Amino acid sequence: MNPGRIALVGSGEYLPVMHDIEAWLLERRPAKYVQIATAAAPEGDTSLAHWHDLGAKAAARLGVEQVILDIRDRDDANDQRWIDLIEGAGLIYLSGGNPSYLSNTLRETSVWNAIVNEWRNGASLAGCSAGAMSMCGYVPDFRHPRSGGVNGLGLLPDTRVLPHFDRLSHWMPDFTLKPLVAKNAHTIGIDEDTALLGESNGTDVWDFKPLGRLGAWNIESSGKHRIESSVALRVL
Repeated sequence: MNPGRIALVGSGEYLPVMHDIEAWLLERRPAKYVQIATAAAPEGDTSLAHWHDLGAKAAARLGVEQVILDIRDRDDANDQRWIDLIEGAGLIYLSGGNPSYLSNTLRETSVWNAIVNEWRNGASLAGCSAGAMSMCGYVPDFRHPRSGGVNGLGLLPDTRVLPHFDRLSHWMPDFTLKPLVAKNAHTIGIDEDTALLGESNGTDVWDFKPLGRLGAWNIESSGKHRIESSVALRVL
């Protein structure tokens, strides 16, 4: 079986504007929508409840079962009760918040291993904002771009994602983006309410196509270039 589809989303998880993308991710897959708001755990119960409520509304619009994995720390990320809930997922979604916290909480844990295994067996996998950043090989720190980043979860080992890119580029001129660009990795900006969507072609290099309200960008030391049709990214 080929691995499932992947979505890297700039913003808008669980909102009506992203309904068609989430429906595509669930297409011909079990009606089980696993939602992980770990990136918002440092913000407390109110923030987590907000994401869980939005996720419930998205699942209802899609006509699928919402399954919440309430993972707040690394102990939770090795807890068998959450691992058991991943089995049979049609879509597993990492929502927004703190990307460094999300990466440090899930990296090399039993839950992340189970997520990857389920994805390899056909479940789709999506990350929005912090979730998209964490799925990559490295998570940059916008406040300390030269040294403040952490290792990501590594599903796309040669990629870095900058979400909310249309908003980010307004307060970070092109020259200030340069420290975020790596010579040995793709640096991709994804605008709000927009996603890069990939599907297995039988190799480890997939074509990711932009879809949504705005666009996606290849960011190089020479500047940013809009992704018009697709971009080739290596998937683990």
